[in-house]
Amino acid sequence: MIELSADEARRLQLRAQGLLGAEGRRGGVPGLLRRLGAVQLDTISVLARSHELVPYARLGPVGRTTVEEAFWGAAPAASGTTPAAFEYWAHAACVLPMTEWPYLEFRRRAFRSRGWRWHQLPEADTRRLTAHILDRLRAEGPLTTRELGGAKAGGEWYEWSEHKIAIEWLLDIGEVVCVRRTGWRRVYDLPERVVPAELLATEPDDTTCLTRLVAHAGRALGVATRADLADYYRIKGDQVTAVVEAAGLVPVRVAGWPQAAWADPDALATPVRGRHATTLLSPFDSLVWDRRRTARMFGFDHRLEAYVPRAKRVHGYFTMPLLAGGRLIGRVDPARENGVLVARRASFEPWATSTPARAEKAIAALRTALWQAAGWVGATDVRVAEFDPPELAPAVHRALPPTLADLR
Repeated sequence: MIELSADEARRLQLRAQGLLGAEGRRGGVPGLLRRLGAVQLDTISVLARSHELVPYARLGPVGRTTVEEAFWGAAPAASGTTPAAFEYWAHAACVLPMTEWPYLEFRRRAFRSRGWRWHQLPEADTRRLTAHILDRLRAEGPLTTRELGGAKAGGEWYEWSEHKIAIEWLLDIGEVVCVRRTGWRRVYDLPERVVPAELLATEPDDTTCLTRLVAHAGRALGVATRADLADYYRIKGDQVTAVVEAAGLVPVRVAGWPQAAWADPDALATPVRGRHATTLLSPFDSLVWDRRRTARMFGFDHRLEAYVPRAKRVHGYFTMPLLAGGRLIGRVDPARENGVLVARRASFEPWATSTPARAEKAIAALRTALWQAAGWVGATDVRVAEFDPPELAPAVHRALPPTLADLR
C-alpha cells in the first residue's frame, strides 16, 4: 500500500483543488468547474457571492461577467446556445457541469420515491400546482419563481408559498431545470429545451451514478477518506464503500490519519510542483466546506458565523480563511465601506506567528491577499479595524500601505 505523509496529502489536495501549480488556471472558469465538479451557491454577498469567490481564489481577478457566462451562459437558451452548466443539489445547492446531468438521476429517483423533500402539500394540491407550472413553462418559456406565483408566504425565509414548494419539487425530480439566473433569481425551464438530447436520454442506474460521483470526488480531493468522499456530493458512506473500487481510486495510508483513505492514481503518478496561491477563500469553497476534513488537513477550525447572533461571533460574519504557502494561516472578516476594503477583524493562527520570521511572512501574506482582493472588487484602500493577536496590530498597520505591485 502507498504511504503518504500528511504534507503530501495536503499538497495533493491543494493541486487537485486548483490552488497549487499551474493546472488550476488552465481552461479558465469552465475548466475550473469541470475539475471541481461542483461549485456551491449561497445568497450571502460581501466581497462577492461565493460562486464568484471560488474562481477568484484560483484564477485571480476574473470578472463577474466571465463567471456568469461560464456558469449560466451569455444568453437565454432560446438563442440556441447550449448551456454549459445547471443547478442542483450536490454538496449543497451547486452549479454543476451539464455533462453531469445524467449522474444526478440517482438523487432525482430518490426524491420521487420519497415523495417530498422539505415541504409537503396535499397530493391533490401538488398535482394541480405542478401541472399548472408545467403548462405555463410550455406556453410562455422560462420563468422565475416570482413570475410563477411568488417565493414566500410571508414570515421566515423557509415559509415558502405553495407555488415555490411546487416549483422546487419539480426541480428536485428533474421535471424542470435551472440553467441561468437573473438578478440572483433562478430561471426555470423544461429539461427538453436546455439539456442536450443525448444527456436527457441517458438514465444510468444508481451504481453507475454513484461510481461516477465518487470518482469525481476522488479527483477533486486528491486523497480522501470514505467520509470525505461521501461529503463531497452528500451521499452515504456505504454507497461510497460499494463503488470506490469501481471508481478507480487506490487505497493509501496517510500518516496521522486513523481512517482508511483512497487517492486518485493519476494524481499519485505526477509529482506535485508549482506556486502556492495566496488568497482569501469563500467559507463555502470546496477546499474548506467539510469542517472535519479541514481540521484534519490543516489543523484549522473553520466555521461560518453568519447565522450566529452577533454577540456570540468569535471571528466575524463572513470569515474568509487566509491561504498562504499551502496552509490556512488566518482569517479575515471583510466588508466594503466607501471604496475601502475593511477587515473588520483579522487574525492569525498561533503557530503562524510563533517566531518573528513566521510573523513577518504571515503579515506579508495578509497584505498581499487584502490588496489583491481590494483591486478585484474596485476598492482603492485597505484597512484593518481589529487584529488578533493585538500585539502584532502595529506591525500589520505599518505593512498595509501599498506598493506599486499591489496596485497593478
